[in-house]
Amino acid sequence: MSPNMNRKNRFSYTEAGVEYFERRQLKRFAGVWSLWALGVGAVISGDFFGWNFGLLAGGFGGLLAATAIVAVMYVGMCYSIAEMSPALPHTGGAYSFGRTAMGPWGGFITGLAESMEYILTPAVIVVGIGGYMGSIANDLTGMNIAAPVWWALFYGVFVGMNILGVELTFRFTIFITFLALGILSVFWIGAIPHFSWTYALDVVPEAGESVWFPHGLSGIAAALPFAIWFYLAIEQLPLAAEESHDPKRDMPKGLLWGILTLIIASVLTLFLNAGIAPGATVVGASDNPLFLAFQTIFGSGMGASLLALVAVAGLVASFHTIIYAYGRNIYSLSRAGYFPHWLSVTHPVRKTPHVALITGAVMGFAVALIIQYGASFLGSVPVGAVLLNMAVFGAVIAYIMQMVAFVRIRDLDIERPYVSPLGKTGAVVAGVIASVTLVFLFVNPDYRPGIYGTAVWFAGGLLYYYFYGRHRMILSPEEEFAIAHRSA
Repeated sequence: MSPNMNRKNRFSYTEAGVEYFERRQLKRFAGVWSLWALGVGAVISGDFFGWNFGLLAGGFGGLLAATAIVAVMYVGMCYSIAEMSPALPHTGGAYSFGRTAMGPWGGFITGLAESMEYILTPAVIVVGIGGYMGSIANDLTGMNIAAPVWWALFYGVFVGMNILGVELTFRFTIFITFLALGILSVFWIGAIPHFSWTYALDVVPEAGESVWFPHGLSGIAAALPFAIWFYLAIEQLPLAAEESHDPKRDMPKGLLWGILTLIIASVLTLFLNAGIAPGATVVGASDNPLFLAFQTIFGSGMGASLLALVAVAGLVASFHTIIYAYGRNIYSLSRAGYFPHWLSVTHPVRKTPHVALITGAVMGFAVALIIQYGASFLGSVPVGAVLLNMAVFGAVIAYIMQMVAFVRIRDLDIERPYVSPLGKTGAVVAGVIASVTLVFLFVNPDYRPGIYGTAVWFAGGLLYYYFYGRHRMILSPEEEFAIAHRSA
């Protein structure tokens, strides 16, 4: 690295040499279908697991209302990101938006929140995978295999696949996303004859409340984090910018087609999984809600178990693609110096961020273990639900920062290959809903320990950057673009 330092506003930049970036190269491969599959695949597990906890939090009506509110937020956000991503086509994604609009601190806060989201989300999903695989193994063989064994197995396989190369990553993403949608289609069609409002509205209401809203209006607020699970992580698409052939053309298409696909899927899943036996109360407490639905449609035994095994594909689709996301997120923040530089080194042959991928997996697995065996301070709360709220905590902070960034970037004189028809209004509405959701994460006392733990993680990251990271910044592509368009 060159010793030439540039100090501005107490941030120290180093102009890295050619060797630094040669050790941190990525490879272009993705087209519009790859980006669509990356967005839909990252989220599709939300139709297999996680959303259902909202049935107990708010009842069917409360979760339905929360889903509608959250859908509005994601539409506004996706249109905003669709405008920003081709204008700032860097792997940094959300961090680069925040950096350009609000300076280094804005970039770091956005990137840190997003890294928490993407490290914790695979941990949530692997808990769901463990729930499905445990039930299937017990149903078919009578064996009871500890959940962490399943977690370690799936982390090993899919981190390894992401390390092997971006071509394999995206080809598998397209395949597994279509397979997951095919499985959901079988479920939707099979569930229609079994639907009954009696099942959907069987959550026992509190005194004075209705079967539609058994916990009143507060149930809508409590259901918001679980409704987010129908859509969380589609915003990861801009992280693929430096591996996309034409991000200025393909990124908006991938984002907007993706959110349309997910809205349709969320409505069908909410109605048809909650509205058939064994009913919303049982489904709302399950780690494998779709398995229960398959048992209702096809009966217990081998057939339902094999279909549930195939249903794991939906969880795998998201698990695989969000491992990709945290790898690129950690890579971009490290390359720019926000995180330790060694985290951004890429594989010399595969050109994948193998160090970031392994580090994120270790962190996610460790958090899942802590929650799983932390009964002394969490009680009997499902580990998946705790992790889900922790992931949403990071996500909504990142959403708020990105929407603020959009409003500020709108005032910059930069090329915009795509312009959001919703303008600043769409971003403001999305930001307000995200802010309300952040507040309501603290409503349910059962999940507060996890949220507090995530807040401590976030505070630790801020302290790291204040005392260390901001003095070791690198003029990466995101930083050079931001400095060229702002004085910070």
